[in-house]
Amino acid sequence: MALYAIIRREGWRTPEDLQAAAARSTAVGDGEMPDDIRWIRSYVLSEESGSLGTVCIYEASSPEAIHEHASRADLPVTEIIPIADTV
Repeated sequence: MALYAIIRREGWRTPEDLQAAAARSTAVGDGEMPDDIRWIRSYVLSEESGSLGTVCIYEASSPEAIHEHASRADLPVTEIIPIADTV
């Protein structure tokens, strides 16, 4: 599996909305797609609009698996960026 950064802009209005999304994401990733995707870490973004976004780090078998996971968990995907290295 490769490492990816997933940018999710303006996805949630409240921290509670984000927590519900995180629970759906975990359920789908761990329960339905454990061989294709694994969450590493997320950073919450304060958007100019007042909403919340995230930058999430995942291991995944492909960008298509990331899109499938997001679709099943009802998560936005603004951009997927392959991570080349860690410094």
